[in-house]
Amino acid sequence: MSNHTRGPARIAVDAMGGDRAPEAIVAGALLAAQESDARIVLVGDEPRVRALLRGPAAERIAVQHAEGMVPMDLPAAQALRGADRTSLGVAVGMVKSGAADAVVSAGNSGAFLAIALVKLRTIEGIARPAIATVWPALGGPSVLLDSGANVDCRPEWLVQFGVMGSAYAKAVLGIAAPRVGILSLGEERGKGNAQVLEAARLLDAAPVDFIGNVEGKDLFHNVADVIVADGFVGNVVLKVGEGMIADIGTVIKDTLLGGNLLTKLGAALLAPALKGLRKKFNYETYGGAPLLGLRGNCIVTHGRASANAVRHAIHAAVKEVEHDVVGRITDLIVTDLATEA
Repeated sequence: MSNHTRGPARIAVDAMGGDRAPEAIVAGALLAAQESDARIVLVGDEPRVRALLRGPAAERIAVQHAEGMVPMDLPAAQALRGADRTSLGVAVGMVKSGAADAVVSAGNSGAFLAIALVKLRTIEGIARPAIATVWPALGGPSVLLDSGANVDCRPEWLVQFGVMGSAYAKAVLGIAAPRVGILSLGEERGKGNAQVLEAARLLDAAPVDFIGNVEGKDLFHNVADVIVADGFVGNVVLKVGEGMIADIGTVIKDTLLGGNLLTKLGAALLAPALKGLRKKFNYETYGGAPLLGLRGNCIVTHGRASANAVRHAIHAAVKEVEHDVVGRITDLIVTDLATEA
């Protein structure tokens, strides 16, 4: 939908979406503007947004007024009806019209998906878009999809997720030949429910490097660069992983700081390494999650996103534009369709 060919990427940001909007959204945009030449447009209540635009790079950020906002708990169908008056709807509309190359939102993800589906439509050959989350692992990051857009999936949709994830891993993560695996309850090919078994059979013939089943215990070991699951399983895995990482960090901190003098001295020596570990496994480091499969670049980030998370989400949007992720997915899908024919 965008007509971006060269020059700085143009990123429309839903300034009113998220639990901490607009303050955290504007603060994140200011951070991103200091580190990138992207043309950032904040979409929302102009007086409220402009009052927060202070400091370095503020003059480089534009504001597009939108009178309404989408509440976090509003059903998608209701959000669709009034979309053109909301910050989320206007921001997505900017991508549709070519006024922006990508849209970022920390708002209502169900509404984001519905509005983007209607306004942008899916790439030909893609039945449903999927949320692709960059999953931190010991041997390097993996892409987990679907992370929540589709709770009920058909086997052929999982194949499309594998193709889209492979294109994203190549374009944005720089992995030359991404290994694609499907999440199951055993690594043997014969294990899994009917959906997984059929999807695995189809993935064998898809234009990806399919390596077979991946177990839950392997998620932090980078046994695959792309991990495919339906949105129900993928979202549960994502939330369990985020909670576990946060709790482990708390346990380590409490253990080290609650010990004796020698333990506290050791904690001081370990502090730089622990800080690096926390950064590696912090979801904010990876920014937002792309909503792949649409004819436009859409980045979803946490509803509770901090300024730092918004900053990284904007950088993720810039990368998606610069690496032409939509074009690469389209090319792979065309190849897949030609193979089937």
